[in-house]
Amino acid sequence: MFLDKDFLLKNECSKILFHEYAENQPIIDYHCHLDPREIYEDQPFKTITQAWLGGDHYKWRLMRANGVPERLITGDGEDYEKFLAWVETIEGCIGNPLYVWTHLELKRIFGIDEQLTKKNASIIWEKANQKIQEETMSTRNLIKQMNVKVICTTDDPVDSLEYHEKLKEENAFHVYPTFRPDKAINIQLEEYFSYIDTLSEKSTVKITCYEELVYALEKRMDYFSTMGCKLSDHSFSALHPFDYDRTQLSELFSKRMRREELTKEEVYYYQFGLAVDLMCLYEKKGWTAQLHLMATRNNNQKLYQAYGPDAGADAMGDGQIESGISRLFDELDKRDTLPKTILYSLNPKDYVPLVALMGCFQSETRGKIQFGSAWWFNDTYSGIRYQLTTLAEGGVLANFVGMLTDSRSFLSYPRHEYFRRILCQLVSEWVEEGQLPDDRQYLGKIISKVAYENANHYFGF
Repeated sequence: MFLDKDFLLKNECSKILFHEYAENQPIIDYHCHLDPREIYEDQPFKTITQAWLGGDHYKWRLMRANGVPERLITGDGEDYEKFLAWVETIEGCIGNPLYVWTHLELKRIFGIDEQLTKKNASIIWEKANQKIQEETMSTRNLIKQMNVKVICTTDDPVDSLEYHEKLKEENAFHVYPTFRPDKAINIQLEEYFSYIDTLSEKSTVKITCYEELVYALEKRMDYFSTMGCKLSDHSFSALHPFDYDRTQLSELFSKRMRREELTKEEVYYYQFGLAVDLMCLYEKKGWTAQLHLMATRNNNQKLYQAYGPDAGADAMGDGQIESGISRLFDELDKRDTLPKTILYSLNPKDYVPLVALMGCFQSETRGKIQFGSAWWFNDTYSGIRYQLTTLAEGGVLANFVGMLTDSRSFLSYPRHEYFRRILCQLVSEWVEEGQLPDDRQYLGKIISKVAYENANHYFGF
């Protein structure tokens, strides 16, 4: 039956593993893009459209693919018109995880069991908007309702973190920043100069050379630590291998600050070198580094010029990344400064090479180098199964830190349920095939660890 209590669970073993060991575990969302200000202000939503479609480029891409005009996606169309456009789109998206997520959100958050169709759209619109007026539908109450214990937002080094400071008084859950210095790394961009000025102001370090840049970033890390930060994050389309040379890095930084253009090779060298220096600092502070790889950004320049980044014009790179990560890890390992690291690739062709490479740099820290969850275009039914299978076959699945939302939506937490159901079903299939013993208690402990306990221990929350 559609989304019944045992959906995706095809045998008795999977049902026991999910209902007894995974279903009621708390959620640690260690990577997302929620706005801490919206959490602090406990903002209510006026309509389901605002909660569902605001900022959600996953949905925007599907709506464009369905021929929906832009005014009903990112434009000034009425909320009900946008809602109807999404309903018409999702009706055709069978097999897409958003079809399941959409209905799972209706069921778990709004208490609506009906299938969403054009015929009953007006009824569901009324029911959802009536529910959204309740106090339980504010941002903080949604977080509590979904049993979320930790949220790690994504924050620039120059962010004030004022709302993280204010949220320290919240006891039901914790909101921590994540240090994402992409703007300090993207030296080739024209806005780099104004960014350095802002970083100088925020860090109270007058940045005139590369060494001062690194010092300024470290001072901001120290401030992030006072707000409970335990993670950093980087987005690289690719990372190219080089030999580290601080003198050359200093020369490249000075050249760029003279407003001279850098060659593509020089940009790659700078990005690799600064990554080395930052990773050393993460290890020093006991942070976990996240490396998100192979996303190509703003492919549609017309869309980017009209609506800015994160509008649905990002895609999947198909280059090579293993050699750059290998060189980075080797440089850090020689110095004994390799931090705990989670590797994500947007291209599943990289899964097996990354899992193989991880095994070269593991240490006495259990699960030190992690293979990140199926990300973005891959957090589908088959994508999640492939990521789990690849990790299990090449590493230690029992050490995996599990699922994240990577979302800008407060309604996205049922994705953790989706992941947990797939995990339990996959493990139960290995039992049926005779690859695992039919020991529910033994397997249940592993399921509990992947669902919640590993992340809590690994990040030190």
